[in-house]
Amino acid sequence: MLFVLCAHFIVAIFAPILFTRWGRSAFYILAAVPAISFGWLLAQYNNVFSDTLPSPSLEILWVPVMDLGLSFKMDQLSWLMSLLVLGVGALVLAYCARYFKSDDAGLGGFGAQLLAFAGAMFGLVTADNLILLFIFWELTTVLSYLLIGYARTRIAARRAALQALIVTTFGGLAMLVGLIMVGETAGTYSISAVLAQAPELMAAVGSSKTVLNIGIALLLVGAVTKSALLPFHFWLPGAMAAPTPVSAYLHAAAMVKAGIYLIARLAPGFSQSEYWQTMIVVLGLSTMLLGGWRALRQYDLKLILAYGTVSQLGFIALVVGLGGQEAAMAGMAMVLAHGLFKASLFLVVGIIDHQSGTRDIRELSGVFKSAPKLGVVALVGAASMAGLPPMAGFVAKEGIFQAFIASAMHGPAGASVGWIVLVGMVLGSVLTFAYSARFMWGGFASKSKGMATVFKPIGWPFLAAPALLSLLTLGYGMFPQTVERWIKPYSDQFPAYDPNGIHLLLWHGFTPALGLSAIVILLGIALFWARTKVEAFQAMTPSPMDFERGYRQGIVLLDAVAIWVTGRTQRGSLFFYLAVILSTAMASVLAVLLLTEQNWSNDLYFVDPTSPFQIVAGAVVVIGAIAAARANKRFMAVLMVSVTGYGIALIFALQGAPDLALTQMLVETIVLVAFVLAMRSLPPRLMERKQVGSHRTARVILGIGFGATMVGVAILAMGSRIHEPVSLALPKLAYEVGGGLNVVNVTLVDIRAWDTFGEISVLAIAATGIASLIFVRGRGQNLPRAVTVETGSIGGLKKVPGFGPTIEIAKKFTASPSNPWLVAGRTLAPERRSIIIEVVTRLVFHSIIVVSIYLLLAGHNGTGGGFAGGLVAGLALTIRYLAGGRFELAEATRISAGTLLGLGLAVAALTGAVPLFFGGEIFQSAIIAFDLPVFGHVKFVTSTLFDIGVYLVVVGLVVDVLRSLGSEIDQHEEGGMEGIEMIEDDEPLEAGR
Repeated sequence: MLFVLCAHFIVAIFAPILFTRWGRSAFYILAAVPAISFGWLLAQYNNVFSDTLPSPSLEILWVPVMDLGLSFKMDQLSWLMSLLVLGVGALVLAYCARYFKSDDAGLGGFGAQLLAFAGAMFGLVTADNLILLFIFWELTTVLSYLLIGYARTRIAARRAALQALIVTTFGGLAMLVGLIMVGETAGTYSISAVLAQAPELMAAVGSSKTVLNIGIALLLVGAVTKSALLPFHFWLPGAMAAPTPVSAYLHAAAMVKAGIYLIARLAPGFSQSEYWQTMIVVLGLSTMLLGGWRALRQYDLKLILAYGTVSQLGFIALVVGLGGQEAAMAGMAMVLAHGLFKASLFLVVGIIDHQSGTRDIRELSGVFKSAPKLGVVALVGAASMAGLPPMAGFVAKEGIFQAFIASAMHGPAGASVGWIVLVGMVLGSVLTFAYSARFMWGGFASKSKGMATVFKPIGWPFLAAPALLSLLTLGYGMFPQTVERWIKPYSDQFPAYDPNGIHLLLWHGFTPALGLSAIVILLGIALFWARTKVEAFQAMTPSPMDFERGYRQGIVLLDAVAIWVTGRTQRGSLFFYLAVILSTAMASVLAVLLLTEQNWSNDLYFVDPTSPFQIVAGAVVVIGAIAAARANKRFMAVLMVSVTGYGIALIFALQGAPDLALTQMLVETIVLVAFVLAMRSLPPRLMERKQVGSHRTARVILGIGFGATMVGVAILAMGSRIHEPVSLALPKLAYEVGGGLNVVNVTLVDIRAWDTFGEISVLAIAATGIASLIFVRGRGQNLPRAVTVETGSIGGLKKVPGFGPTIEIAKKFTASPSNPWLVAGRTLAPERRSIIIEVVTRLVFHSIIVVSIYLLLAGHNGTGGGFAGGLVAGLALTIRYLAGGRFELAEATRISAGTLLGLGLAVAALTGAVPLFFGGEIFQSAIIAFDLPVFGHVKFVTSTLFDIGVYLVVVGLVVDVLRSLGSEIDQHEEGGMEGIEMIEDDEPLEAGR
């Protein structure tokens, strides 16, 4: 199973590359992934349905304390759902190769998203952990948002995608709360274990039973939103803005079946919980009736199928959630039948739209004559949807009628409720027959005399996918016993209400179920025959239960509240923001200290008695902070802030933490450079103090109060320890588990690698944010090279009479006829160059790079690490930029910052994932010892590779800062340099510089 999952996601990553090489034919390559996986699935049949052979399963512990792991299990229900997910997925991807044009934009991303969606759905139906199921659940939500919004230039597509995202995310969050409630009540998050404990959980009394019932109800909310049941059904018709292959897969065979799957998964254990039957019966039946009624008023073939899908999802949810053995058998039979005929019909609509340019039934006429093969394929699918023999839909619907007759007569709900539900289902089936007939008539019939739709010929590669699905629909209807054998192990988990049992057969004899089918067909024909009167009646009457209008009004109200809250909290005042944040933090801390009983009997101290030099470092920090607050110029303020940082680095060094001291010093240096570069676009002087007004006193009080509070908390925390510090065990843990002597570095790249991975991800996001604010063009665009620039053309000052000889001397002094000190130094104007800086840069640059690599490799056992090494390398690049300008930076960094950031994250992620393939855990390190002829005994720890990823991310961040705050601002300012005049003084070169 891990192979199937990984194959989908890995190929999806490389899909854009495939499309650049093969164009739309790359869809066939993508289709091979679920197709091969489908073959693997069929090969697992004996293991899944055997009583003696083990079923495929996978268990990878992730966070054992939280009962969180990568747990997958292939049982009979998962196998059935995987048939649809992988089989239909492969056909839809192959269909895309002829649906899209070769020059359509974004095919690489679309194909990747569709393939990844198939993988996410497979993970969802095989997950055996509640939290893991939720992860895949939300992954399908995000991917569906991207797929629905494929035509991102169309406002309708963007609006539909956002609507689907909001609705299904709401349900997902409700479901998450339910998952936690059920998992905590059961004491485990294993789905199979929760279902095994279901009888005990259902028999419990008191608060635990209440929590369980509410949790199950919240899970049903998630299923209802995902499967588009009332009152959340409206997102599905709106999602028809997506390309037709998306509708055929997500909205017929995959995504909307996720909610049905969840109901089917929970039904064996919890179908008799307190809120289950009420929610399932009311929402399922009302959805079936409302969706069918609205399908009769649609003129778009796709919307007819969309509202028909809403109707049948309510139908299926009602049957699957009923809880009896007969309903389980018939319900899962309808799940498979619906996935086949509805996917086929959606693909048929795509062909009609593609070949004729319209889906409007008022404009379509004579399509059956123009494309008889397509008409036959559609007729098979529509007949199955209507429940006509010998199609799969007829077999499943016969079973459903039989199941509900048995439930009405012998079920726990009682006869009155059972017969009312059965009548409602018959009425819903009449509507289904009527809109199925409307689909065939509207799409294929010859209407007005002389009216004929121009229809292009269809090739078999385009028709193959819907034709195969229709053929399977017919084969299923003719030989349903095979499907019954697939479903029986699942249905046997439920109690039986029919003494004679239930079987999927094409012919049961003259039974009450057959009589109901005959009634449905006759009433359906009559309803379709009276379609003109029905349309007129619907036009005169308002739409019942218009929940979409309520959704839109709710969004408008939410926007209004957000504007009101934002207007009163986001005032554009930095003082206001800081005052709220610091006051809240100070008040909450003081409240805890004053209102709770604390033991202050331990020794409290202000200065560490073992390190009296802290007083000197503390004084430096205090002086720097006061000077920064009193500074009138920006540069002086930033410099004083850096002094406080260097003072803190000194404290770290005095406390025996060289790694922290080195990192703090390097970070302060990089931040100082970034501030200085950014300040070039700001006025040199700070705001006049008189403009601060009455806030000055409040600032002083707030600053002193918050600082004093934090110092007091730190003193009390250090003096109130009652247990041994966890740090005492870290040296041993770092050496024995992480294989290193540097506790700090081993902790970062091994013991707490997840934290570090999150931190470097934040660094990448921050760098992207900076670049998006600065760059007009893409960040990945290569900077101009020095060979394209004329010598001395960058940053020249306006020539003033009297300075000509000086400039000429500068040109001779800085010119290098042979080997220049810097690659791009010649591009700078002579008055902006410094031969001393260039020589020093040439001498120290490579040495600093070597030091950075040394810190990277030596950090596992000594001072250093990937973060410190990356900062040192960043400082080396900073020196080259300061010495030679933006073209020198371009020569030094041939790889873009975005590539470095992405490569670093990829290396770190790959280091974490590789151990899984060797039976280990995520981010688990391995210690490899070997001997080399020259170097002797070498001990290599694989977490060093993770540290390399950190190194690349940090270097990429520094390069991004230099390019955005350095090169980009340089480029904007160079246009104004020509207007700068040199000043008459004794040092014209220094003044110009």
